[in-house]
Parts: sequence; C-alpha cells; structure tokens
Amino acid sequence: QEQLVESGGGLVQAGGSLRLTCAASGRALSTHAVAWFRQAPGKEREFVGAISWKGGSTRYADSVKGRFIVSRDNGNKTAYLQMNSLKPEDTASYYCAAVNAIYYGPNLLEYDFWGQGTQVTVSS
Repeated sequence: QEQLVESGGGLVQAGGSLRLTCAASGRALSTHAVAWFRQAPGKEREFVGAISWKGGSTRYADSVKGRFIVSRDNGNKTAYLQMNSLKPEDTASYYCAAVNAIYYGPNLLEYDFWGQGTQVTVSS
C-alpha cells in the first residue's frame, strides 16, 4: 500500500517561496496521479494542483495558477509543489494525495492515498 510523506513546510514571509516534497514509500507512485490539497483552520480541504501519472499534464486551482507548480520524479517516487509569490491566504496545512488512475482532478474523494500534511505559514 502506498504511503505518502510530505515535507518542506515552514514559515515564510509574503512574496517568498517554498518547495514541498511528497515522498512515496510504495512501489507504485509512478503509476499514480498526484494532487496537492490544502486546509486552513475552520475551512474545508481544497484542491491546489495535480499532475497526471506520466507527468505530462497538470492542472491548478485558480487561486494558485501562475504561482505554484506541480512536478514529479517517478524514478525517485517523489512529487513536488513549488510555491512562489506566497500570500498570507496561502497559509494552511498542505497534503499530497495519490490515485492509481488517469484522474488528476480536484475531487478529493477520488484519491486513495494521503499524507499526514505539512504546515505552511505565510506572514504579512
């Protein structure tokens, strides 16, 4: 069974950058689509971005489009979320998720495996 572990969160000033990493312990991440979600206190978990299992296609929430980039390295069973031009409203716990399917959309119910999350705090 796939296990996902996020890392790279922290405290950053507005306008700064962070790169989150999602590392998989199983063998099959290379055949899974990977998505990033985030959840702020008191809010629902929301879609941030996703990448297809081959890595050729990505999609993003409008709120992060042009600032965040999702990528993956199947050989190292790792996915990344590069976050640039961070804003205080980006503050949340960030989660990676994976599904063994061609789906790589925003519906969190479609994803089978989840990490425990990493906290990102953006100060103004």
